[in-house]
Amino acid sequence: MPENNKILFVCVENAGRSQMAEAFFKKYATGKFQATSAGTIPADKVNPIVVQAMKEVGIDLSAESPKTLTESVIHESFRTINMGCMDKKSCPALFAKDILDWGIEDPKGKSIEEVRIIRDDIESKIKKFIQNLEAS
Repeated sequence: MPENNKILFVCVENAGRSQMAEAFFKKYATGKFQATSAGTIPADKVNPIVVQAMKEVGIDLSAESPKTLTESVIHESFRTINMGCMDKKSCPALFAKDILDWGIEDPKGKSIEEVRIIRDDIESKIKKFIQNLEAS
């Protein structure tokens, strides 16, 4: 296992995808790794539709706040996952090297039905990612 065990999930606003990924990682990981999330231009709050969709699967994001992606957060991370970029100028992939890009659609402005599909995709990717981490 690497000395640094922090996994960083990033997107532009840290209001949806990266928040869901962090929460699912914390739910399913065995404790060998820590997760955090951040955004290049954080929103004021987590997307309320995302909060609703996550409550449906027993995860409460209502107390979470979007966080700013900083050089130190990037540097302290063993692995960085970019959730996807809708805003190319603010894409976290521009600021971090050796980044995995999952290309997940942004839930901003989507219906609850669409956000559920995004949520389930993130959950599936997180489970596979954890299996690969723990196998290495």
